[in-house]
Amino acid sequence: MIRSLLVRPYAHYIRRFYTEMGYDTVARQDRVLSELIKDGQHSAFGRDHKLKRVKSYEDFKKAVPVRDYEDLKPYIERVKEGERDVLWPGRPAYFAKTSGTTSGVKYIPITRTSLPGHFGTARDAAFNYAARTGNYRWLDGKMIFLSGSPELEKVSGIPTGRLSGISNHLVPAWLRTNQLPGWETNCIEDWEEKLDRIVDETINQDMRMISGIPPWVQMYFERLIERSGKSTIKEIFPNFSLFVYGGVNYNPYKQKLDELIGGEVDTLETYPASEGFIAFQDLFPHAGLRMNVDAGMFFEFIPINEVHRPNPERVSIRDVEIGVNYAIVLNTTAGLWGYNLGDTVRFVSLAPHRVEVTGRVKHFISAFGEHVIAQEVEVAMQYATSCTGINVTEFTVAPQVNPPEGGLPYHEWFIEFEQTPENFEELIENIELKMRLQNIYYDDLIRGNILRPMKVTPLRRDAFRDYMKSIGKLGGQNKVPHLSNTREVADALQAYKL
Repeated sequence: MIRSLLVRPYAHYIRRFYTEMGYDTVARQDRVLSELIKDGQHSAFGRDHKLKRVKSYEDFKKAVPVRDYEDLKPYIERVKEGERDVLWPGRPAYFAKTSGTTSGVKYIPITRTSLPGHFGTARDAAFNYAARTGNYRWLDGKMIFLSGSPELEKVSGIPTGRLSGISNHLVPAWLRTNQLPGWETNCIEDWEEKLDRIVDETINQDMRMISGIPPWVQMYFERLIERSGKSTIKEIFPNFSLFVYGGVNYNPYKQKLDELIGGEVDTLETYPASEGFIAFQDLFPHAGLRMNVDAGMFFEFIPINEVHRPNPERVSIRDVEIGVNYAIVLNTTAGLWGYNLGDTVRFVSLAPHRVEVTGRVKHFISAFGEHVIAQEVEVAMQYATSCTGINVTEFTVAPQVNPPEGGLPYHEWFIEFEQTPENFEELIENIELKMRLQNIYYDDLIRGNILRPMKVTPLRRDAFRDYMKSIGKLGGQNKVPHLSNTREVADALQAYKL
């Protein structure tokens, strides 16, 4: 009871702070940009881009182009070689090491200035939840963060590792005694071996808060139930009351996780990235994710139909509109300038500014001009499973432009079922219906006989886990893309067909 009592006053302060912040979001973002320019002008990047002359947002857009990691890489290489004052004054406190789709391994700088925005926001999200719901009980039991290894290497003296691993070094002492698993277990690289050790450590503990990527939490729950002989997680952890997740849309996993848990558990959605803690759920029930506008990040937004143009239109938070799909561009106290994060969001409110994550810039299907995004396939799957009661473990979608069997092209859905249904025609009909209702371009292509309706390719049990293991991305913060404009994943999954 001691921790929960001590936290209450500060949690209520956090709640008031974010409530008041909603009234001056634009002003706070303006101040962040001014502070970024003031400090950033003393870096090599600032001198190269003449930040000293920038007096307005319009000046800033002319001085700093939108860029991806490859464009920023020459500066990052200079930092890796030990040079100071390259992207930001001084040197980074850490490098967050992450794999990129086209860039290979990426080294994302985290500075002492940007650290509070990363890890202070995680604390604020949890405390705001507690203050708004009255649930402080999770603070008095054990909690687990299913994450990558906390072991760090050095790059020119800069500690370097996965963001989740870096986070383990920054857990405050007062919370560390509640945290599981132990250090040795967390350092195990093989996910399945690590999972078995995590089960060993937690199965007899009073677990109250569990955090992680939903598909890997599902794997943890299944292993617990198998080991314990119990029917649900609530039987194993009767005081489990808070599930914190981020990184993927929860809805495709919700039905299965609810069954495994076997009772009501609050959920808290967060939106952390190696580049910064972008947003978090601040209202319960859910009403979008609150943009983190006062944490050393100046946000810009590119309408998705502009994102691949040489000089795309970009707007600040002042001029965003509800319902438009935007790519996020970051400018941060870690020295990321005009950085295309690669994520897409849609605003659901402007006072305060809240978003829903709609996918990745590179995760889409438009082989025929249909412009299908992740949110649409996830909504269609959720709708179809709720209508039919069929349980889906995981799925991904890709275009089939040249069908080997001949005929019109189509979208191919690779689905791993919990138990393969004898007849899943009703599921297909419901997915197709919801897709056509959501996406007029897709509907037009079907009506015009450019595409035939979707095809489902069922996969064997554990297909996605085995696929992720085969590419070295089982567990941790890795995610299965729910759609792609190429057949790279689809072709690999042919080996796992029923």
